Amino acid sequence: MASTYSFDVTSNIDMPEVDNAVNQARKEITQRFDFKGSNAAIDLDPKANTLTLTAEDNFKLESVWDVLQTRLIKRGVPVKNLKREEIQPASGSTVKQVITLQQGIPSDAAKDIVKHLKESKKKVQAQIQADQVRVTSGSKDELQDAMQALRAKDFGVSLQFGNYR
Repeated sequence: MASTYSFDVTSNIDMPEVDNAVNQARKEITQRFDFKGSNAAIDLDPKANTLTLTAEDNFKLESVWDVLQTRLIKRGVPVKNLKREEIQPASGSTVKQVITLQQGIPSDAAKDIVKHLKESKKKVQAQIQADQVRVTSGSKDELQDAMQALRAKDFGVSLQFGNYR
């Protein structure tokens, strides 16, 4: 009886955790002495999957980013999936930066994952399915080896393995 086993490689961000981290960062910013009288802010747009940081200057913007990044890491949000754009001037002599939250595996990274599995000479098949990659094999041991091979390489996004059958 030839049965096949599989697992899915995904890359997701838990949005409630992001919301909690943003709220904690906002609270810390209002309480910190170096932000007294400052109009530093963090805005979360869950529909567009973006965060917008605003501050008076680049230095304060980087401080806001450090506070937010610390809170995200403590809440288990993969910071690899956050794509920072260029700092732009905003109204009222302030600067802003938009940070995109990457949900799912981008097509470039998915192609790299499939290519990496083929080059690793594992006896697995990988196929891209929308924003995830399904890996199948006749052996559970080969799937475990494939997971280890994927964990060992950096694809630019945080990888999660699920739906193991």
